[in-house]
Amino acid sequence: MPELAEVEFFRKRWGAGHGARVLAVLAHDRAKIYRNCKVALLRHQLTGAKLLCSKTAAKQMLFCFSGGGWLGVHLGLSGELRVEPPNYASRKHDHLVLRQQQRALVFSDPRMFGAVRFATAKNPPDWWTKIAPPILSDAFSVGAVAQFLQRRARAPIKTVLLMQERFPGIGNWMADEVLWRAAIHPRRTAGSLTPTEVGALYRECRKVCRLAFSTIAGKGAYLPPDLNVHIPKSWLFWHRWEDGGRCPRTGVSLLRAAVGGRTTCWSPARQKL
Repeated sequence: MPELAEVEFFRKRWGAGHGARVLAVLAHDRAKIYRNCKVALLRHQLTGAKLLCSKTAAKQMLFCFSGGGWLGVHLGLSGELRVEPPNYASRKHDHLVLRQQQRALVFSDPRMFGAVRFATAKNPPDWWTKIAPPILSDAFSVGAVAQFLQRRARAPIKTVLLMQERFPGIGNWMADEVLWRAAIHPRRTAGSLTPTEVGALYRECRKVCRLAFSTIAGKGAYLPPDLNVHIPKSWLFWHRWEDGGRCPRTGVSLLRAAVGGRTTCWSPARQKL
């Protein structure tokens, strides 16, 4: 599932349409991605509306239109945003197409685990404003992290890192990267971390987010690793997918197992249980 910086990368694609009007809206009304959306209202409100701006928060995107239209997009496991020529003929998995004079903005999702939301109001809707404060904001403090870990003291730290109400935008590979950098075993319980380890976890969360934004969202790269990705080889990311992969810091073989139902990778030489 796309994570923080990958979501920003896809949002930037549709940024090409900022300032242009939507001439027509094509939507697969019965697609599961619209389970929380009235497609008829979306089609009516966006036809003729101008795409003003867009932003990301956690794993979600918000596109703001003239007339008070708010379009929310969650990519899910297989969703992506693309820009196609204005006369583009939509395909089977293109569930939303916004036609503009110079381009077509396409949301494609073969497995339909993504979601589209829509609202009309003067201010952003609740489903957007209730997203947890960003990890790179002042509201994400070491004290807030420590309190959250204590409230979930018996849960594995890997599981806790995936909880979006405190770590918005962190997904599977980013959680593994954070724990590897902080030298914390993914099966450690959240309540067992020392104040020093909590501080390291906090710092690495922010560092990985900054690095991900600069290397993935900033340079136009895209995951997974079989495509052109500008992530340094010193990251765990490059090695966690490989059978026989080795820790880039210790050279010791990495281990993989399910933790909290998610495939997890760690370095036994660096991350002690």
